[in-house]
Amino acid sequence: MSAVASTKRKLTRELLDELPPDNPEALRSRKDLRRINTVMGNAAVMAHALNRREIRRQPVRLLELGCGEGFFLLQVAQRLGPNWRGTEATLLDRQPTVAPTVRESLKAADWRAEVIQEDVFEWLARPCNITYDVVIANLFIHHFEGDELRELLAGIAERTTFFVAVEPRRSRPALFFSRLVWMIGCNFVTQHDAYVSVQAGFTRGELTGAWPSKSGWELEDRPSGWSNHLFVARRSS
Repeated sequence: MSAVASTKRKLTRELLDELPPDNPEALRSRKDLRRINTVMGNAAVMAHALNRREIRRQPVRLLELGCGEGFFLLQVAQRLGPNWRGTEATLLDRQPTVAPTVRESLKAADWRAEVIQEDVFEWLARPCNITYDVVIANLFIHHFEGDELRELLAGIAERTTFFVAVEPRRSRPALFFSRLVWMIGCNFVTQHDAYVSVQAGFTRGELTGAWPSKSGWELEDRPSGWSNHLFVARRSS
């Protein structure tokens, strides 16, 4: 295990979380994140994990936590097969940043989209009568640790039978490359956030340890690609 991976997770507040949604640097940083997602191959990793799931009900009810502008979900939708057409997608984020073009493009892909602007813990605190077939998160779960992380994962487990998260991998190579995002034009906000995201990332077994129950669940908690960490929780039949 690398020296970085052997250390404990370190959470530092990300600059993008502190900026108003319409701040020029925040707008640019969200564009940077699209490029970073492409370089990391996150949408392909997510689509592959989802396509391994047996579709038992149509239409699929899918929830994305921390959706940002929604472009990640759109990229995933465009990679999924015809069995996912008609998916009822809910995009949750505390900031009103989902782009109108995303809604239109999801509709063109035969997906229906609903946007909820709310903090994830406020959302979890409300009674929920909907069970989602799939809950996904991309570069979101690493924002939490300790009791908050366990509370978040417990709430997810109550609301779905299949959860997939693609997160930063906490490793020496990922930390090194996080220092080079300026080379693809990322601004100072993204440069800062990329580095601290890797410091807050995960290694094998950490999310398994925070998942509320090992009984009745099949858990996959491992590196994926050169910079990603994949966590999949699938309720056993």
